[in-house]
Amino acid sequence: MSPSPRLLLLDSASLYFRAFYGVPAREGGPSGLPTNAVAGFVDMVATLVGRYSPTHLAACWDDDWRPQWRVDAIPTYKTHRMAEDAAEGEEVPDELSPQVPVIAECLAALGVPRVGAADYEADDVIGTLAHHYRGQMPVDVVTGDRDLFQLVDDASSTRVVYTARGGVRDPDLVDEAFLRAKYAVTSGDAYADMAVLRGDTSDGLPGVAGIGEKTAAKLIAAHGSLAGVREAVDSGDPAIKGAQRARLEAATEYLDAAPRVVRVALDVPVTEVDLRIPQELPDPAQMSRLAVEHGLTGPLGRAAAALYPEG
Repeated sequence: MSPSPRLLLLDSASLYFRAFYGVPAREGGPSGLPTNAVAGFVDMVATLVGRYSPTHLAACWDDDWRPQWRVDAIPTYKTHRMAEDAAEGEEVPDELSPQVPVIAECLAALGVPRVGAADYEADDVIGTLAHHYRGQMPVDVVTGDRDLFQLVDDASSTRVVYTARGGVRDPDLVDEAFLRAKYAVTSGDAYADMAVLRGDTSDGLPGVAGIGEKTAAKLIAAHGSLAGVREAVDSGDPAIKGAQRARLEAATEYLDAAPRVVRVALDVPVTEVDLRIPQELPDPAQMSRLAVEHGLTGPLGRAAAALYPEG
């Protein structure tokens, strides 16, 4: 009997940064390159595939980690993450940079599609694929970034495997019950609206001054959505008054722009990529070369065994 379809979407940068900082430095082969991020990332793939048994899998990629269209909307977006030389893009540790192409090579050898799109972040690729497959099969999004909680949808079995605290071995499984208990919001959509009001200093999003997470959630609950909150402000609803009204009115320009930045895109041109895990390892010779050259025999062997148990 064929296994039930299930899609696993990997927020690749989130995972390889975690691997880099979580796995001790190692140089395992003739290449002389550091390989802690590669080994950790590939072992994460093995663990995740073994635990969640996906039939479809994608390693989603930041082809543009800070798209200009988001910066145009909110100029402070991710500014603090930029390298001192802005032309260098995102600040990445020197020992991590040479490992990222090796991770890409390992994914190709293992038959895991690496999916990105010009002018879009991995979050947008994940959002588009989750939206595309919604209702066709359950979707698990693996990330350490709570921005992607906006994709949670119990009706279509879309959840987030959240690795920020317990890693891939002991993640939080984020569904609507988790959102209600942790954030007092009822859905992924409501989480996104709350996040606009709250802001996020890690992404350079200021939020509305004086409105934190709890107040934002209460406003969304009382008025149904961010649009409902803004309509209440514009119509003079007496439930929003005093300093809170003044703060929301002062944030008009921010609230006009922020939803475009916070909400992930759902229409990135990536849906034609075949995400089905192949029947057999596509390039054993390439995998063997990478294993020897970089000292990755153990991690690559474990990932191949998880992906191709009958191989």
